[in-house]
Amino acid sequence: MKIYVKYFASIRDIMGTECANLDIEESISVDELWQGLIVGKETPQKVLVAVNYEYVNMNYKLKEGDEVAFFPPVTGG
Repeated sequence: MKIYVKYFASIRDIMGTECANLDIEESISVDELWQGLIVGKETPQKVLVAVNYEYVNMNYKLKEGDEVAFFPPVTGG
């Protein structure tokens, strides 16, 4: 199953790329994808994720053609 992944801000720096086209197993969750992507990397404890421009939780099951975006938590005041 093919998906498109985008990384933003500090996550983009950690991953060393802005985006990737991936071929993944059928029906994995966002969390399973994230855990596979971050092996051996120091990443934020929490990340925000959007699928097809809508925020989702980490249990969201991915589907063919999904666009997944990972963001670090946003802070400020």
